[in-house]
Amino acid sequence: MALTDIAIRNAKPSEKPCKVSRSNGLYVLVNPQGSKLWRVKYRMNGSTANLPFGTLSMSGR
Repeated sequence: MALTDIAIRNAKPSEKPCKVSRSNGLYVLVNPQGSKLWRVKYRMNGSTANLPFGTLSMSGR
């Protein structure tokens, strides 16, 4: 699934966390409770890590 406004808005919670992502490491994590979190996956010195940016606010539209 591509990381577009429509894809993020239509992402529904499931039993396990799921990702709406791009190929460059940026993704939105959709938790089972329904929260959506911005994250980026990166590699440094041979190990991978995830950097959280915060929650995705869908209000106001």
